[in-house]
Order: sequence, then structure tokens, then C-alpha cells
Amino acid sequence: MSPLALFSLEGRKALVTGASRGIGRAVAEALAGAGADVAITARDNASLGETAAAIAALGRRAVPLVLDVRDVASSRAAVEQAADGLGGLDILVNNAGYEEVTPSLEVGEAVWDRVVDTNLKGAFFVAQAAARRMQAAGRGAIVNLASLTSYVGVPTAAPYGASKAGLIGMTHALAAEWASLGIRVNAIAPGYFRTAMTEVFYRDETWQAAMLGKIPLGRFGALDDLAGAVIFLASDASAYVTGQCIPVDGGYLASI
Repeated sequence: MSPLALFSLEGRKALVTGASRGIGRAVAEALAGAGADVAITARDNASLGETAAAIAALGRRAVPLVLDVRDVASSRAAVEQAADGLGGLDILVNNAGYEEVTPSLEVGEAVWDRVVDTNLKGAFFVAQAAARRMQAAGRGAIVNLASLTSYVGVPTAAPYGASKAGLIGMTHALAAEWASLGIRVNAIAPGYFRTAMTEVFYRDETWQAAMLGKIPLGRFGALDDLAGAVIFLASDASAYVTGQCIPVDGGYLASI
């Protein structure tokens, strides 16, 4: 097989959660651009129209599904719908995420549960349901969306950081357990990308200047910067890679 062919996702079937905007939409489009048909989820179907249209414009099939990953029964049903609608399931990108910027002394149980149930509990049960379908085929690739907060402490983001650090632990455990099923489990940790969820930070120009000073490449991430890492981890190019997390952060973690 040629080196370029290793990165092809032609004929693969993928599921991306939280795909209505931002990183999720960019990832779904990247997978479609590499040849995959893609099931996409969000908490309401109307918000998936633009992502579905972009996938169709790339000549691939889009299957939009309503899913709140905090609901375990709904997650299991959505994975089944995705696999049935696509004719199989080869790839899962666990992207659905939630954040509330709250000083830790003010975090209540409801805030904690909303963040952790979305980012960690939700990711686990979607992965579990996907793995049950993947094991029948004897192969699969799961990519979890971790974060720089998986590694470093960020003030006002304790629940988010805890959930994303837990996601790294989950990635390690599932990779070790599911390797015998032919299922690889990896993660990426995006650095500072401007999305609807992170917009609150970017409104502060002082914060922007301080962050840019900490990023060796001297710029914030563009959504296209994530495509290569996701395609690598979803494709045969990473056939011997599992249990790893790739920071896509402009060198931030390497410099601290």
C-alpha cells in the first residue's frame, strides 16, 4: 500500500458527536474529505443542516441524528441508528463537549454534573456502544477529544479539566482492553482554538496577548489544523498506534 493510501478513509463509516459547529463540524468535514460517510449528532436536528450539506458537497453521505450524550439510552440508540444508517461503523470521534466558566468556590453539583456527564460519562457510553458494533467487524478506531486542561490547570475550569483529564485515563484503559478486539482508542488535545464554547476567553484582548506569548508557533489554532491528526488516528496510517494522545497546540505543552 502506498503511503498516501494509508490515510484514505474511502468506504469507511464514521460517527462524530457534537458535529453542528466548531471542532465537531470541522472533524466531520475532514473525515468526509478523506472518503468517509459520516453520521453526525447534536442536541437538535436543525443545527446539523450546514454540516450535513458540507458533507454532501464532498460527495459523501451524511446521517444527522439527535443526541444528548448525557442520556445513556439515547447514546446507545444513536450509535445503532448511525451504524444501521451507514451500513456499519468503523470510526467514532467523541467530540461532544460542554464547559461553564465558574470559580471553583461557586461550582454547584448541577454545574459539575452537566460538565462531567457530557465530557466523560457521555464519551464512555458512546464509545461502549460503538465498540459493541465494531467488535463484530474485528476493527475500529475511536478518537476522543481531550484538551490542554487534561494536562494543565486552568482557573475557573475545574469540572472541565477534571472531565478532560479523566478522558485521557479512559483512553488508556479502553485502548489496553479493546486492542484484542481490533479496536484502537486514541485522543487529540486541541490547544487554543476560537469556537463558540471558548469565545468568552477571546473577548479579552489582554488574555489573547498573554496566551499568544505562550504558544511557540505564535498563533491560535485554525480548525483545519485538526484535520491531519484526526485522519491519521482514524486511518490505517496509525494501525500500530493506540492509547495515545496527540496535542495539537502550536507547541504550548512542550514549552511549559
